[in-house]
Amino acid sequence: MDAFIKFPFSLYSENYFYVPPLIKELKEQFSNKNPFFKHAKARYFIAEKDGKCAGRIISIVNPRHLQFHGEKAGFFGFFECVNDAGVSSALMDKASEELKREGMEIIRGPMNFSTNEECGFLINNFEEFPMLMTPYNMPYYNDLMEGYGMHKAKDLYAYSHDVKDMLPEKVLRVAAIAEKRGVTVRHVNKKRFLEEMRVFKEIYNSAWGNNWGFIPLTDAEIDYMGNRLRQIVVPELTLIAEENGKPIGFLGLLPDFNYVLRHMNGRVNPVTIIKALYYSKKIKDLRLLLLGIKKGYRNKGVDAIMFREGFKGIKKGGYKRIEFSWILEDNIPVRRIIELIGGRLYKKYRIYEKKL
Repeated sequence: MDAFIKFPFSLYSENYFYVPPLIKELKEQFSNKNPFFKHAKARYFIAEKDGKCAGRIISIVNPRHLQFHGEKAGFFGFFECVNDAGVSSALMDKASEELKREGMEIIRGPMNFSTNEECGFLINNFEEFPMLMTPYNMPYYNDLMEGYGMHKAKDLYAYSHDVKDMLPEKVLRVAAIAEKRGVTVRHVNKKRFLEEMRVFKEIYNSAWGNNWGFIPLTDAEIDYMGNRLRQIVVPELTLIAEENGKPIGFLGLLPDFNYVLRHMNGRVNPVTIIKALYYSKKIKDLRLLLLGIKKGYRNKGVDAIMFREGFKGIKKGGYKRIEFSWILEDNIPVRRIIELIGGRLYKKYRIYEKKL
């Protein structure tokens, strides 16, 4: 497991844009502390060449996906590999063989571990730092996938937006209409953060229920996510929309903590903690990680009023740029909203699949 976790550190050692995750967090993510393993099964594989680690992969069988979507799709994730089609094919063969043995008919990925977490290979704009909890990979991965016979299942989009002095007039006008209809917005209460995450779960599972690849979050997964995010959540940037006291929408903007991780090299020790405290005060980028509106409340200005209130927190914090990610390529309504406020498409991530 140690070799599995540390392989990317050597693979990307000369790549300026790679951001090393915290080794301590990865060890926990791959342990039984991760509630994903209460319902799913994963197997880990390492490829060796000339006595050295040359690649890694995980095969994933998720019964909740099978139940929710009714398709026998298994997944691969945490793929890393040297630029060698033989090594890549050996890894994909091993994951495919494992999934086929489990009765799967499709291999799809990368998923780390599901659509509720990092997924997809970056396919463009490799000379820009990845935002918090977004993928970054070698450009040749896409050639390796196509060479193996994988084809596109879905593209995920990321938009970049430079913060302006004012929101577009149309957004403010629509927000005012929503306000007159009785929609209110409040900040999350960090003292009751896990309770607030349950509110998010209710909205998320309703809002995303019909989306491609969606799997409902469990209470245990929400608690686990909440404990991971609690330290970096800013209440003024994490909002719940309500109508007559009933939660109907959720917006979560997170400071790009990758700016801090760049200086920690995956380690937590007295020196890196001091660095973290110093660089965390200099973060100027945000990622819009969470946005959902319950069915029955869409196209009623709920998104506009959340953007309006979130904008106040953005200006207060002095943030300069926002990434909206990720958005399904065919989620036209959300893409149009982002384009309305000035977002520009700047990154694409691709999920591949192949029949077994």
